[in-house]
Amino acid sequence: MIRPCFLIVDREYAGSISTRKLVIETAKLNVITAYSGSEAIQTLEKFPNVDGIVADTGIEDMAFDDLVRSIKSIRQAIPVVAINRPASGGSKLADYQLESFEPTRLLELLKKLEPEKSQAIEEETQRLAAEEESR
Repeated sequence: MIRPCFLIVDREYAGSISTRKLVIETAKLNVITAYSGSEAIQTLEKFPNVDGIVADTGIEDMAFDDLVRSIKSIRQAIPVVAINRPASGGSKLADYQLESFEPTRLLELLKKLEPEKSQAIEEETQRLAAEEESR
């Protein structure tokens, strides 16, 4: 089974791991993390086949819409999910908008982006749970 892989662009906090990354990995989706817009662009160039981008509109090294333009110049059809900061106004260029950090809505959206792969993960999880119960 090939699991969907998402590039998470999150502001870096000393001594912490991105909460978004933890939530997405807990759902058994793969994650690559970048901590700035420029790192995201470099990472996408190195790993162009990720299934989507989840980016914090509060990145500090470049304007968010400039990041989206750069991403789309590398791979035009890649879905970009903007995680909007309160009163940020969001992004007109991102494909999807989420207000602040809503883990349930984020996971629902990511699963909709890759429905067949997400269904395969759920079926595998159910199979493993049934196998564990039968022991």
